[in-house]
Amino acid sequence: MRRRDFITLVGGAAASWPLTARAQQPARLRRIGVLVAFTENDLESQALLAAFKKRLTDLGWADGRNVAIDYKFAGANPEHVRAVAAELVASSPDVIFAASNVSVAPLQKATSVIPIVFAQASDPVGSGFVSSLPRPRRKYHRLPGL
Repeated sequence: MRRRDFITLVGGAAASWPLTARAQQPARLRRIGVLVAFTENDLESQALLAAFKKRLTDLGWADGRNVAIDYKFAGANPEHVRAVAAELVASSPDVIFAASNVSVAPLQKATSVIPIVFAQASDPVGSGFVSSLPRPRRKYHRLPGL
């Protein structure tokens, strides 16, 4: 083997090492923040979260395996909901799930970057959560890349 061929072989192998190492890395653990404006032992919140967990499992997401879920229960006190929403946003989850209008409003005031998914919002357009139902972007804050 000639010297030039040997250098090409070694250089090519060295260049491919980062690609091989990257391919072997496990998938990044996604983080979901959940804000519920009920207490933890409330029957309605338990039913809602059970349905939420089941649907995530049906879609292939398992808590602790490929997603980490941070549950925050704020109760009905609006001041406490705002404080818990700010705390949840400060933890920088990839996405936030809000159960109702009571949770969505303080979350939207706390962040314009983290996507917020909500389940039970009455009149999301009239409440100012989205600009329209066919194109449900945030009304006042445009997300980067959209």
